[in-house]
Amino acid sequence: MLGALTSVAAMTSDLQLRPITWPWLAWTFAALAGFLAPASFMAVTAGSPDAAEIGAAAAPLLAIGLMGAGMIGASAAGRLWIGIVLAVLVGSGLAILALTLGMPSLPHPAFTALAFLVAAVSFAARGALFALSGGAKGWWIALAVVAGEAAIILTAWTQPGALPDWLLVLLPAQWATIAIEASLTGAGEHIAIAALVALGGTAAATMLVAKLWPSRWPYAVMFTTWIALSVLVWNSGYAEQAHGGSAQAGVQVVGFKG
Repeated sequence: MLGALTSVAAMTSDLQLRPITWPWLAWTFAALAGFLAPASFMAVTAGSPDAAEIGAAAAPLLAIGLMGAGMIGASAAGRLWIGIVLAVLVGSGLAILALTLGMPSLPHPAFTALAFLVAAVSFAARGALFALSGGAKGWWIALAVVAGEAAIILTAWTQPGALPDWLLVLLPAQWATIAIEASLTGAGEHIAIAALVALGGTAAATMLVAKLWPSRWPYAVMFTTWIALSVLVWNSGYAEQAHGGSAQAGVQVVGFKG
């Protein structure tokens, strides 16, 4: 994957010289979706003494923050590595905020760091591809994708059972939520590993499309990979865990204040 990262970074390096539409607005949305909105949700949700519930509440917000910063940042900058760095920094900042607001110390910090990194690469790779395919308006595509996935994740979180499991399991943001929640609560390690594999596989397929750009046939590979990895996550026990009270199918809104 390191070789693919280098290749895609080299291919997108010249994009920083191409002006994007409304650059100040692009970075405003990156900050809003990446940090300000998730941080606001963390600050206003009600408190809970249950460590598992706190971790479950933090997971979707951390995933949304990583996605917003990584995808919009990479598409706005036209550089993969910028999206990765922004996502990791934002994810770390949100995690620190959650700890400050009462979330217990991370039970598996190494796994949390791994989940952040894999999710950051996956989201930034999609943003870099949008910069290639959409040009000056690539960040608008990234914003639309972030808004759509975030709306679904938040709906599943705040309204348990409102959305079908098959829809949720298709979303990379949901995979990130699964992996992060497992690292915060210590539960669901098996499905979390499948989610990390899905995020990494999607990143690799996305970088393949970017590497072979402007050929269009790799999109078929990327689509097939996405569906296959969604099936992998589903077969890892997703539905059973979701209906067992996991945040992936939605949990009661709980927060971080003790």
